[in-house]
Amino acid sequence: MDTADKPDDPSVKDAEAVARASGADLTNGLTTQEAARRLSNIGPNELQSASPTPAWRRMLSQFADPLVYLLLVAIAIALVAWLVEGRKGWPIDALVIIIVVLLNGVLGYLEEAKARDAVAVLAHMTQASSAVVRGGQLVRVPSVELVPGDLLVLAEGDAVGADARLIQSASLRVHEASLTGESQAVLKDAATLVQPAALGDRLNMVFKGTTIAQGTGRAVVTATGMATQLGSIADLLTATTEEPTPLEKEIAHIGRFLGLAVIGISALMVLTLLLVSDIRNTSDVVAVLLFGVALAVAAVPEGLPAILSVVLALGVRRMATRNAIVKKLSSVEALGSATVIATDKTGTLTRSEMTIEQIITASGKTQVTGVGYSPVGEIQHNGAKLASGALLAEQTLLLLGGCLAGNASLGQAGNGQWQIQGDPTEAAFLVAERKLGIDDVAGMRMKRFQRVGEIPFTSERKMMSTIELDHAQNGQRVIFCKGAPDVLLQHCTLLQTGDGTVTLDDSKRAQILRDVDALSDAALRTLAVATRTLSGNDIQANRQDIQNMQHPDGLEHDLVFVGIVGMMDPPREEAALAIRDAHRAGIRVIMITGDHPRTAARIASDLGITGKRNGAGTGTLTGLELDALAAQGDKAFADAVRKTSVYARVSPAH
Repeated sequence: MDTADKPDDPSVKDAEAVARASGADLTNGLTTQEAARRLSNIGPNELQSASPTPAWRRMLSQFADPLVYLLLVAIAIALVAWLVEGRKGWPIDALVIIIVVLLNGVLGYLEEAKARDAVAVLAHMTQASSAVVRGGQLVRVPSVELVPGDLLVLAEGDAVGADARLIQSASLRVHEASLTGESQAVLKDAATLVQPAALGDRLNMVFKGTTIAQGTGRAVVTATGMATQLGSIADLLTATTEEPTPLEKEIAHIGRFLGLAVIGISALMVLTLLLVSDIRNTSDVVAVLLFGVALAVAAVPEGLPAILSVVLALGVRRMATRNAIVKKLSSVEALGSATVIATDKTGTLTRSEMTIEQIITASGKTQVTGVGYSPVGEIQHNGAKLASGALLAEQTLLLLGGCLAGNASLGQAGNGQWQIQGDPTEAAFLVAERKLGIDDVAGMRMKRFQRVGEIPFTSERKMMSTIELDHAQNGQRVIFCKGAPDVLLQHCTLLQTGDGTVTLDDSKRAQILRDVDALSDAALRTLAVATRTLSGNDIQANRQDIQNMQHPDGLEHDLVFVGIVGMMDPPREEAALAIRDAHRAGIRVIMITGDHPRTAARIASDLGITGKRNGAGTGTLTGLELDALAAQGDKAFADAVRKTSVYARVSPAH
């Protein structure tokens, strides 16, 4: 076996075993010569597509239509009649039909060529490069040149160029929505999995087509090209057969019916004329036959294909104004014939912008209005804007702490659009603090706070902390922590109130956990924030740990619990309107996502996908449940699918 062959399921093998199986060097990477050899043997790291259709064949395909066939027959008949009659001048009837047929074909060819060129431009724009270690040197190479055994170096903002097994990671989060539909960036870990897991749960793997949201890491490439998970999806797509659209079926039916009708009526007319007319010689018979031919030609709707092409082309242009590319003219009409729409969730039905919706502190709960990264909205308590009091003080500290215990940034682009850099969860705190009135945490951090240490988030700790030098408090050092509420509570002994701190007793802990459960039941992701002013002894005893980011327990103890937030990726307003219009038109809408079932069900309910009013039922099925139903037989599978409008935790294979 060639050393470049990928190991089976590298997620359940330790990093050294994966490296040995792929012939990788975990320190120096592949040599340039070895990488070139493997590239020559395996081929480029790209998804295969069907061989391009020659231009002449694409042009001929425009005439593969029953109505066009009928027109071609009409052309032949018209030419025969012109020759038999011995007319002078040009065969006008035949030429007119020829021009109509050619114009129809050219129009369809040009419209589809525009769509094909637009797709090619998009593909060219998305060409990426990857950072790899080769021969002990860090270099960037085109991602198409990656080979199994390459040592990938991953950093924030990178597009992952191939499937790879992590060998080390530091706060590494990866956006996998394009592959799994998971709206949250997934925290990765190089630890070996005990048993095979679903695609979205392979935490020690990174996959081609995903992007690094935060952190750094190194990974050994295990699969490239069509052997990747993205390649498996491409295989599924190429394996599907192209079905004719409803319009194409109808045109084919009309063509057959019209052809038979024209032949039948013309034959009947010729036969009738031969029987009732005074036929004296051969020329009379020819005249009757030519009359039948003329009738047949006149009955053929030579303008219909051209009219259809023009109407469909106008539809394509209208779609283009809405940034939609239509690669086939007849597909435009198919949109109007749809009875079921199956749609992804993340980024399609939702904004793909994490938004804090609720905040809970010691003095009460508030709602956050507005959605997305635009800081338009406010913090409300009992329907009114939060303006003063203990609750405002608590929530100001919570949002400030959440912002400082992170590395995201928020700003406006040249077009006025609000954009983020970094983790969307951290960015949600930045948006919420602006809604509260803290306009510029980045500026405040530079003027008032100076970061002197950071303890990163890991899957084991489920929290992260930063140590800030507070110039407004005579240079005191303050630790800000955020993480899973149940985990953070274990590090806290006090509870923040508007008037100071109180002991965090068992009853208060129980109430906090009940609040967390309530937010989780509403399909909100929960995060908690805690803080503590560090003493001189803390700093002296843990100075080395702060620098090395080791032994965080030396600092993350006796914390003051500030509060919790509930956030989610909110649905698009326009999606709700589109779904309502679809239901009014009798179209069933189905959501398909790799996200958690509870989150998917909440979004589906908010958008009106589920509910008795549209007859779609309220059922939710996961990918594993679909597999189990398929094993029970077609009837059980069909019955369940008929009642289900939400599919969660599914893979592209489903």
